[in-house]
Amino acid sequence: MIRSRNVNENGLPQTRPLTLSSAFLAFAGLLDKLRRSAQERVAAIVLFLTLMSWSLCGSAKDWKVIRFGVDPSYPPFESKAADGSLVGFDIDLGNALCAKLNAKCVWVENDFDGMIPALQARKIDAVLSDMSVTEKRLQQIDFTEKISYSPTRMVAKAGSNLLPTAESLRGKNIGVEQGTIQETYAKIYFEPHGVNVVSYQNQDQVYADLKSGRLDASLQDEAQASIGFLRTPEGEGFGFCGPELQDPKILGSAAAIGLRKVDTDLKNALNNALAELLKDGSYQTIAKKYFDFNIYGN
Repeated sequence: MIRSRNVNENGLPQTRPLTLSSAFLAFAGLLDKLRRSAQERVAAIVLFLTLMSWSLCGSAKDWKVIRFGVDPSYPPFESKAADGSLVGFDIDLGNALCAKLNAKCVWVENDFDGMIPALQARKIDAVLSDMSVTEKRLQQIDFTEKISYSPTRMVAKAGSNLLPTAESLRGKNIGVEQGTIQETYAKIYFEPHGVNVVSYQNQDQVYADLKSGRLDASLQDEAQASIGFLRTPEGEGFGFCGPELQDPKILGSAAAIGLRKVDTDLKNALNNALAELLKDGSYQTIAKKYFDFNIYGN
């Protein structure tokens, strides 16, 4: 028998018997009280987190400023004018999208291979820099609907007779921009077979070494190479070599605006604005300023 402290009618301590069953009942009551207390604490935490989530979602939908990451070494998509201002198809498209959304466009210059890390670190809100949608990138970020399409082509000196194959390029130096689908393609299909794949921080550096003879060929977007290099004085004596490269898994099928997966509200807003630009003809007007073919594709 267990004994517990008590007092009598005079307020003096006395003992009274406490049965084993009553002890279990007292212990069960204590456990129930502790359990209810823990449940209340959990409920309070869940409620707090829910309210915080609602608050964050509410503020995220108010996109009054959109920071676009851009690599200005890729004309006619994005480059710098003589006065230092940003120009190009992606720049005009981004500004038109912001106008539709009554938002302010802020352009953040960044090397292409640092775009996704900058997006994930919230240094930018979106990537608008001729970025192709690929399976690998979709594992990290999300994308809007497509904004353009241009295949991958190889450029080399006219008459070189080079082809974009490992056999033709064995022992040659081929230049690519870091972080691009072309770099991935070259490292998978060319490099293991004796081709020296040289990665550069930006596309301007690729063309500089191609012109100087340090590179035998370069791999890049067809529209960019055609308009941004081959049709300029710097591209004289060079041309496309071989056919377009096809590999949807690595090269993707179109370019789009890269976004964080959590920013579904921004994705929907940009998609709606893009649809309006396509419907009212604004997209086509912008595209004709830079391309003499259908850059949107089918």
